[in-house]
Amino acid sequence: MTSGLAGALALILYGMGIAFFAQTRRGPALASTLGALAGHAVVLATMIVATRGVNFGIVNAASIVGWCIASIIWVLNLQRPLESLAVFVLPMTGLALGLDLWLPPPPIAEHPLPLGMYLHIALAIIAYSLFMIAAAQALLLTFATRQLRHHHPVMHFLPPLPTMEAVMFQLTAFAFGLLTASLIFGALFVQNIRSQHLSHKIVFSGLAWLVFATLVHGRWRWNWRGRHGVKYVVSGSILLALAFFGTKVVLELILRRT
Repeated sequence: MTSGLAGALALILYGMGIAFFAQTRRGPALASTLGALAGHAVVLATMIVATRGVNFGIVNAASIVGWCIASIIWVLNLQRPLESLAVFVLPMTGLALGLDLWLPPPPIAEHPLPLGMYLHIALAIIAYSLFMIAAAQALLLTFATRQLRHHHPVMHFLPPLPTMEAVMFQLTAFAFGLLTASLIFGALFVQNIRSQHLSHKIVFSGLAWLVFATLVHGRWRWNWRGRHGVKYVVSGSILLALAFFGTKVVLELILRRT
């Protein structure tokens, strides 16, 4: 199966999965999304692993983050009804896949990386995906709380507020551990901060780590609840987005560097 055909099939299945999740039909939704993830994986394998090196440009990076997010959402929905997260997040995964198929690939960076840097990248991608899901849950929690406060009906597929809050904090705590490990591996194996254009990424990643560390400590020490969680999760996720995608936008789209 070619990557174009696999990608088109994945986009159709993502759309079906979104529709089934919106109707709270978990069985068909999970089956459709699993098929979409398989087709998406074929596209990623073709786009990222090239004959002359690893192609990890901004579009491919967004696509693999989207795939990780969708995979985590799929696993989470096996454990508890979180259809609202799927309906909120899967369209962005489909958009990332569509851009990966439509836009031309950037030049391939042929310089090899140490094994520890690949581990750093993998941990960072998983942590970033978890933080994005936590941020999506935070936004849904804010929406549901506001609707209830004004006595407006809440969408039928939103879970109870305590469940949404618990999922947000659990995802954040787990992602914080992965982010910490990723930063440690990055510090051990980074070679030249200036030549690798890492200064801004390090600053924004460090700020994001401090924000999430404050939230995790506040949750453990003072049992912070919804509003504190939403504020810190969203602000920390924005800082992480600036650290990774902001740097890539400047380097690849403005300065035309790999």
